[in-house]
Amino acid sequence: MKKAIIYTTTGCPYCKKIKEELTAWGVEYEERNVTEQPEFFNDLHEKGIFSTPVTFIEGEVFIGYRPNKMKTYLGIDETVAKKNDPGEDTSDIFSAPSEDMFQQVYDLAIIGAGPAGASAAVYAARGRLNTIVIDKAPGAGALAITHKIANYPGVADELTGLQLVDRMRRQAKGFGATFIRSQVMSTDLAGEVKQLTTSDGRIQAKAVFIAVGARAKNKKIKGEEEFTGRGVSYCSTCDGAFFQNRVVGVSGDNEEALLEAMALAKFAKKVYFFIPSNKLQGTADIKAAESYDNIEVLWQHRVLEVTGTERFEGVLVKSSEGEKTYTLDGVFFYMAGNKPNTEFLGDEVKRDAEGYIEVDEFLKTNLVGVFAGGDARRTPVKQAVVAAADGAIAAIGADALIKHRNSLVPQYS
Repeated sequence: MKKAIIYTTTGCPYCKKIKEELTAWGVEYEERNVTEQPEFFNDLHEKGIFSTPVTFIEGEVFIGYRPNKMKTYLGIDETVAKKNDPGEDTSDIFSAPSEDMFQQVYDLAIIGAGPAGASAAVYAARGRLNTIVIDKAPGAGALAITHKIANYPGVADELTGLQLVDRMRRQAKGFGATFIRSQVMSTDLAGEVKQLTTSDGRIQAKAVFIAVGARAKNKKIKGEEEFTGRGVSYCSTCDGAFFQNRVVGVSGDNEEALLEAMALAKFAKKVYFFIPSNKLQGTADIKAAESYDNIEVLWQHRVLEVTGTERFEGVLVKSSEGEKTYTLDGVFFYMAGNKPNTEFLGDEVKRDAEGYIEVDEFLKTNLVGVFAGGDARRTPVKQAVVAAADGAIAAIGADALIKHRNSLVPQYS
């Protein structure tokens, strides 16, 4: 079996994941923590690498969290890999669709197992509704791929988004909800019994909650992919210390970008904050960065290209004054922009011009028995706690519908 050397930083969640992967695969490794031993910084700097984790396996280098590429290189058996992959370890929660599932009529079918869908499953199953949750890729949602959650109410410890949503799913499953991995291809929601045609068969339910989430507008710019881990980063917790007394850029227009710019200012000599528009998205307030003398806020500056030949050199930026190349040691991207994954609904459920489902205060759509929430509807802020609240409202609404109640009944013990 091949041996590995992995460069890590203290507090880096993906470093921990890679170590767990290697251990599960039976791969021996030597860990080199660059936070504890600064000389290891020089090892990576000399190679033009400014990111962790970095894994070297007999001359091959894997920058960042790249389990699939590592599995292929190592020749890891796919069944073993899936069992031990933290990003795909849902085998004890999600089951494959079975024929008996297509023969019954569920009380509530939930499309999407993110925070909205999982929360709805908790409330519905606890309320003794026969509940099924359908998700095509449980490890790929917006929350599941979030590297750090530290502000979810009641959860004091810092954890990854996948760990948080995993807790929700397990709680729902403990109450009796069924989770299956499948994709809803089309729907027929007008009747009393709703029909969801999946890639495996047809699920029937008396009520449906659409919690499909949204996908990021994640088209990469020229040079971004090439220099990822070699100057391009996405996590200050993981990579910020690499830029001690260096010049970095932050490109983004949301609260995460603002917070990361301030976090990087504690390490970097200079932070250029490139904001492509004339305002920040959501409730983010640029005044929070005013106390940092080393942050230069550049409104209406859009990063067009990552520049460099053999090594990262900087970014090409467009503003009202034209295009300018900024010489940097690194750049961090935190761009907002999402589009709801609601195309499969066609014209059956009312949606706005951008695809968001139109709902009332109880998250009811234009169709009786059909609810929508989370990133599938237009919300003032996109946060896990908001999506989870949507799930609770929708599930209680479905409970009232199915049990023929005139008002919603909150769940208190």
